[in-house]
Amino acid sequence: MKFKVETIQKHRIAFIRRVGQYGPANIKVMEKLKRWAKEKNLLESAILFAVPLDNPETTLPDNCRFDACIVIQNDYQVDDSVLEGELSGGKYLIYEVKHTADDIQRAYAEIFQSLQNSQYKIDNRPIMEKYIGDMISNPYCEICVPIKPS
Repeated sequence: MKFKVETIQKHRIAFIRRVGQYGPANIKVMEKLKRWAKEKNLLESAILFAVPLDNPETTLPDNCRFDACIVIQNDYQVDDSVLEGELSGGKYLIYEVKHTADDIQRAYAEIFQSLQNSQYKIDNRPIMEKYIGDMISNPYCEICVPIKPS
């Protein structure tokens, strides 16, 4: 599977967090964030991140945290319907994947298999999915796998 190495900059974000088993409910959280962003005229050329914060193999499914995030300007005033935070950034392996559930699931399996045979070591930051704009104008997303500096 093809990838590129990229440094993701630190970003200020607005986000909505969900706690519970990963799955279709995460999509609903992202849709809620997109509705909020659209109302605020932030969605047009937005950078969105889907960030599962916990490994379901080591965290009870009911305790898994998922953040649906949108990058915002430093001077943007958020309201109380979203949380405010920061993505720390760093070095990532970037895999471009067609934005369908099957393609993303298949990509994750291939990514972890290919990493076992590579010189890259996964860092302990969360893996993220990055989306630019809406799915209609951009049918691809990027899976961003954090790597340790060499």
